Amino acid sequence: MSMRSRKISCFVISCNEEDRIEACLKSLAGWVDQLIVVDSGSKDRTVEIAEKYADKVYQTDWPGFGPQRNRALAWCEHDWVLSIDADEVLTPELKVEIDQVLAEPDLDANFIKMPWHTYFFGKLLKHGRYSTPQGKLFLKTGASFKDRQVHETLLLPYEKVRVLKSAIIHHSWRSYQHCQEKHVKYACLGAEDKFARGKKASLGFAILRFFTDFIQQYVLRLGFLDGWRGLLMAIVLGQYAFHKYAALATMVADAKAKQVKG
Repeated sequence: MSMRSRKISCFVISCNEEDRIEACLKSLAGWVDQLIVVDSGSKDRTVEIAEKYADKVYQTDWPGFGPQRNRALAWCEHDWVLSIDADEVLTPELKVEIDQVLAEPDLDANFIKMPWHTYFFGKLLKHGRYSTPQGKLFLKTGASFKDRQVHETLLLPYEKVRVLKSAIIHHSWRSYQHCQEKHVKYACLGAEDKFARGKKASLGFAILRFFTDFIQQYVLRLGFLDGWRGLLMAIVLGQYAFHKYAALATMVADAKAKQVKG
């Protein structure tokens, strides 16, 4: 355990992460004061590996990202909570910086963000969406995650943010196929959330969003400075936007067709 004056609970949600979760948990075990893993039906060695490092491994169903994170949050015992994904690793420098911040006697921040070093086919993406600092450490009081299938934003009664200098390492995609499958899956989940809230879209809007999201990532957020990887990521994010709104458009169309038949 570190000598910081404020204790940390950390949770990791997982499913079939045997190839990545060990590096994640190794960077946390013995440093955080409570380490829990919430697994949703892994068929590989994820649970076996997690049990080597975590204080507690919960095996549950899968209610969606937001509900699962809220479930994990309820099992956290300490005031400060670190929410880490199985494809992320804390660097030694980041742990030292967190220790220093949480040792400050007059700390008034309740939301700690850190640089996100996302690697894409062997090289760091220095620009665009995946270079944005991420809020991973927060004060538990009044905190919850949006009840959504995906993009489950953290909700706090108020935000006083501190941005750190040291980074968290992020290896999100195992291969090109995994990259595409993950973005399509998240796009469809996002469409389901929007449909449930009564949102609508058209195929034309989906096509428009491909181009606007591509331009935002590649030009406005300087993705072109990351070379061919930046171009590929801009295309992937344009596709993600297209798939999300195309899926929503088909859901709306299906609902209308059912109403006509009814």
